[in-house]
Amino acid sequence: MPAQYPLHPHIVLLSNLTQFSPMLYLTGFPGLETVEHWIFIFFFLMYLVAISGNCFILIIIKTNPRLHTPMYYLLSFLAFTDLGLSVSTLPTTMGLFWFKSHGIYFGACQIQMFCIHSFSFMESSVLLVMSFDRFVAICYPLRYSVIITGQRVVRASLVVILRGPIATVPIVFLLKTFPYCGSRVLSHSFCLHQEVIHLACTDTTFNNLYGLILVMFTVVLDLVLIALSYGVILHTVARLASKEERLRAFQTCTSHLCAVLVFFVPMVGLSLIHRFGKHAPLAVHLFMANVYLFVPPMLNPIIYSIKTKEIRHAISKFLGLRKANADS
Repeated sequence: MPAQYPLHPHIVLLSNLTQFSPMLYLTGFPGLETVEHWIFIFFFLMYLVAISGNCFILIIIKTNPRLHTPMYYLLSFLAFTDLGLSVSTLPTTMGLFWFKSHGIYFGACQIQMFCIHSFSFMESSVLLVMSFDRFVAICYPLRYSVIITGQRVVRASLVVILRGPIATVPIVFLLKTFPYCGSRVLSHSFCLHQEVIHLACTDTTFNNLYGLILVMFTVVLDLVLIALSYGVILHTVARLASKEERLRAFQTCTSHLCAVLVFFVPMVGLSLIHRFGKHAPLAVHLFMANVYLFVPPMLNPIIYSIKTKEIRHAISKFLGLRKANADS
């Protein structure tokens, strides 16, 4: 882990804690302590947009019977995972910038990293299932209602979603068995396995290999399958007769494609930096980690609200009913 900033006075105290009750030290943006109140406002606004936006998407889908279809069931799963990802980082990030609370007990750190990585893998899985939904809708439109049913979507989503938390348990649990020494300083306002594992004073080969295999068989595999499905989709769209048909067919995928890019690009970038860019500037690590965790939950509700006609109509109807009730 890069250590390109002066140690905080609390680090000395945290370094002397016993191994039985280890505490880690979270940092925000070293060197920018004088403007942390502006950083707090920025993060607060991002949390506000992410949590309210995803809650609003869930309410819209639940209260509008026309949206009780497989496509919008998947969108509700995506909103749920985005909500979980935002809530996972909320306590420590807001605690650090609001209350200047830098210390976190190791057990709490384990819980947080389990939630962060689980919801990340869950979101990857949901995006994969959504790509299959778009693949069937465009390549086999006449058989869509037979292949994609609400019951099948819920079952598939639950199976695929559960693989992340189940696979994450071993590497998070094993962290408790390692001895830790040194300053125990993390360079973020939240706990990530990639960082905590570097603080261990023992051989962590198994955790590193398991983590790499886990990423390969979840995130990387999901990304490859999504890319393949979009390759077939583009081939099918290119064979349509008119330009209007091609445009209309591809427009049904734009929201999902934007969500895929917003999620996978920062995630792959962060993984590459942690594994191969150990000597990269600390600012690069901070920027990629914060983009990966905060941007997708904030942008996904905005993307689907703008790009999806049915969601726009449902929001207009919902707001219209609220206004009518208020007037009455």
